[in-house]
Amino acid sequence: MLSYFCEFIPALFSSILYLADRGPGYRSSSSGSGVKMLFSSSGFVLRSTEICRVYRICKKFSSLHGEPPELFRKDASYLSWGSRESSISIQGLTQGVDNVCKILEGGAWGPAMETALSTFNDNPQQELVISVLRRLKDVEVAINYFRWTERKTDQGHCPEAYNCLLMIMARSKKFDNLEEILKEMSLAGFGPSNKTCIDFVVSCVQSHKLKEAFLFIQMLRKFKFRPAFSAYTTLIGAFSSVNEPDLMLNLLRQMQELGYEVHVHLFTTVIRVFSREGRVDDALSLLDEMKSNSFDADIVLYNVCIDCFGKLGKVDMAWKFFHEMKAHGLVPDDVTYTSMIGVLCKANRLDEAVELFEQMELNRQVPCAYAYSTMIMGYGSAGKFEEAYKLLDRQKERGSIPNVIAYNCLLTCLGKKGNIEEALRLFEEMKKDAAPSLSTYNIVIDMLCRVGKVDAAFEMRNAMEEAGLFPNVTTVNIMIDRLSKAHKLDEACSIFEEMDRKVCTPNAVTFCSLIDGLGRHGRVNDAYRLHEKMLDSGHVPDAIVYTSLIRNFFDAGRPEDGHKIHKEMIRRGCSPDLTFLNTYMDCVFKSGETEKGRALFEEIKAKGFIPDVRSYSILIHGLVKAGFARETYKLYYAMKEQGCILDTRAYNTVIDGFCKSGKVNKAYQLLEEMKAKGHSPTVVTYGSVIDGLAKIDRLDEAYMLFEEAKSIGIELNVIVYSSLIDGFGKVGRIDEAYLIMEEMMQKGLQPNVYTWNCLLDALVKSEEINEALVCFQSMKDLKCAPNTYTYSIIINGLCRVRKFNKAFVFLQEMQKQGLVANTITYTTMITGLARAGNILEAYGLFEKFKAKGGVLDSACYNSVIEGLSNGNRALDAYTLFEEARRKGFSIHSKTCVVLLDSLHRAECLEQAAIVGAVLRETAKSQHASRSCFDCFFTSAIHTTTEHLVGYVWTLDGNTVVSFNQIPINLKILASVVDGASDLDTLTSFFLHEGD
Repeated sequence: MLSYFCEFIPALFSSILYLADRGPGYRSSSSGSGVKMLFSSSGFVLRSTEICRVYRICKKFSSLHGEPPELFRKDASYLSWGSRESSISIQGLTQGVDNVCKILEGGAWGPAMETALSTFNDNPQQELVISVLRRLKDVEVAINYFRWTERKTDQGHCPEAYNCLLMIMARSKKFDNLEEILKEMSLAGFGPSNKTCIDFVVSCVQSHKLKEAFLFIQMLRKFKFRPAFSAYTTLIGAFSSVNEPDLMLNLLRQMQELGYEVHVHLFTTVIRVFSREGRVDDALSLLDEMKSNSFDADIVLYNVCIDCFGKLGKVDMAWKFFHEMKAHGLVPDDVTYTSMIGVLCKANRLDEAVELFEQMELNRQVPCAYAYSTMIMGYGSAGKFEEAYKLLDRQKERGSIPNVIAYNCLLTCLGKKGNIEEALRLFEEMKKDAAPSLSTYNIVIDMLCRVGKVDAAFEMRNAMEEAGLFPNVTTVNIMIDRLSKAHKLDEACSIFEEMDRKVCTPNAVTFCSLIDGLGRHGRVNDAYRLHEKMLDSGHVPDAIVYTSLIRNFFDAGRPEDGHKIHKEMIRRGCSPDLTFLNTYMDCVFKSGETEKGRALFEEIKAKGFIPDVRSYSILIHGLVKAGFARETYKLYYAMKEQGCILDTRAYNTVIDGFCKSGKVNKAYQLLEEMKAKGHSPTVVTYGSVIDGLAKIDRLDEAYMLFEEAKSIGIELNVIVYSSLIDGFGKVGRIDEAYLIMEEMMQKGLQPNVYTWNCLLDALVKSEEINEALVCFQSMKDLKCAPNTYTYSIIINGLCRVRKFNKAFVFLQEMQKQGLVANTITYTTMITGLARAGNILEAYGLFEKFKAKGGVLDSACYNSVIEGLSNGNRALDAYTLFEEARRKGFSIHSKTCVVLLDSLHRAECLEQAAIVGAVLRETAKSQHASRSCFDCFFTSAIHTTTEHLVGYVWTLDGNTVVSFNQIPINLKILASVVDGASDLDTLTSFFLHEGD
């Protein structure tokens, strides 16, 4: 008998393994029935009450002959559950389940509910627990009931109960207790069944919880469970649809570690996604791994490689795969040829595509419609519509009626080329061969909206409905997007409002298109209200929507609201992408928030993004505009070290930064590099370098670059011409400045106020005030309104030649024009009057400007103090001196000396002492390496001992200064002190006086 039982044990193990794999559905009857059938078929009559004894016998037997299989141990607890003698009938079980579910659904879990459950059944059987768990949907209720039954029976649950609990978590999308449950199962000696494992992953995939499904697989591995093969393949397939190649490869490696046979189709799936993401090296590495493991690549893999590598622009590599598959004895099919033809057409290698197409057609009885459509698309994209029509006719001659795809391809190409009339003709013609599809109508509506033919687009939409096709959300999105871009927002909003929500519900793209259109046209409040409506409709705004909102709020001059949008985005849990952060940083810099812009650049790196070339371009441009052009050098090399490939915009930004930071030679090098790398310089590029050269007086080089830009056909703008006018004007080359102005006007470009100001400033500095007045009148004749700086330049010029009355006339004219005279204008007038000795007028204007609340500067105070001092109004001058000091203005050394002289003459010795002290302090601060004011002169003269024999100088109350017995006027000395920036300047002065 024992020997017979020994032969029976392996069959018993196999039966239990079979039962474990059948899952919850099979065990809904009596899980012991399969075992009883096995015993009875072997000559045993086994009652349900004896199942537990079988387990004990098996366990005892295993102690003699080694451990039973793992799954047998895992299911043992189920066999040991209670007595089967009191098994519940199916009808009674159903009634019991209904009663328990009613109690559980009756309210929140608590003592009252536990009492109700105990009253109904104080000792719940396992069949009841499992059936109740299968009915429940709320994971919290399920766990509470699960724990309550555990406490009531004082026994652990069977594997099936745990499996049911896992499935409730998957269906309810709540995974907080997942690790806890799996840990309990591990300690109990059993794990999820294969069916549960697969169903859990499938449920997560269907609810788009892919990361949670991945986490579930990792937890199974953590607790030493073996995830089912199908769970892996299902999840790999799901990750392929959302382009997560790294996670797919991770799962593939786990399968290999577990000993699963990884077939070529799995490799193909992973390779496809790596190729689609542009990660060519990773894809090739997997291909090499396949070859090293002796996997035979099939035609599907070759087709995937041809298509994916071709789309990445690796045409030669696609050709390699095409020839390699033929070398391995695989015959290219329709998919192979169509893919390769499409790759060649997109790479503008049309002749090779035609040759391959003819090769495919050779000895072929039935033409491939898809290959014809691809070839027609190739001809259309190249603008060869005659060849496309011929191929269409050839397809008809061969007995294959062109399908709607072929016509759609041609219509798309015609639309891109702007051949609307031809497209409409073809649309009517296609009706003879194929009924236009919804996509066909969408293509035609799109091209009509693009060219602004809104009425025709509406007519086409009506024709679609008459043909029995109703606009879908794509149709609506096309019309809303195109109308928004065509500045027809009212029509776009009307289409949105008229959408039949029962037939066509707006999606996230619909909302995004209209929000962006409203925002770009300044209707930011309407855009935000639509954003709120989007939230109310259950759609979650993504980073694209928030990017549009932030950009449009900043463009509307409402940066505070833009910052609020950013905070709202973070609060709602929407993760910013790199495009959002770049846009936000650009807006912040443009609004003058330089430090915030720097912080956003650092945030890009902190969030795990790698700053791209646009990130660096925005940062450099923002810093240059804020006056930090010197940082361009460091950021440029950081960008190069990171491997960023500069585009035209990046080159322009860096070149501008180098020019503004004085590194014009480096900017010149970058201009040459830009041309060498195939990037065509734009007007911005040339404008930056020309301006940089003009500012450092390298005008001949600037002009040569100016001529070069014209010779290659670049349309130069007013800014470039103005830079040259300003450069030539500043060095006194007025005639050349005039010639450039004349050339600009001959080309139809009107000088702006900046251009005129550059020319006027040059004329004033050359003391050509009459010419400047003529120029000023010409400016007004050409309808270019002068601004505050224009009037300041003219007033300054008139004051230079002592035409103060005329200067006052211009000041009054300026005020009549509604222009507010600024500090520069008043300083110019006051300084001119003071220097000309018109002290009363200067002082009166000074007080008038103060009374108006004008902001006076240091130059204004210094000029008036000097004027009053020279006009023998020492105490008035001293009063202003004290006022200037209180306000923190810098008092020039020259001003102090002139005031000191005036106070001595007026015998105001106390005030003179104070001014003298300030003078000494000023000298110390300007020349910290010298102990006092006189040491400075001593050093200056000692530097020229080879020319000067001796010196004696004094500075006393009589204001007598002598040098080598040569009297030196104090005012001249003060002027030198004030203007000298180094010892050489002072030395040259003394030598000149000595001569």
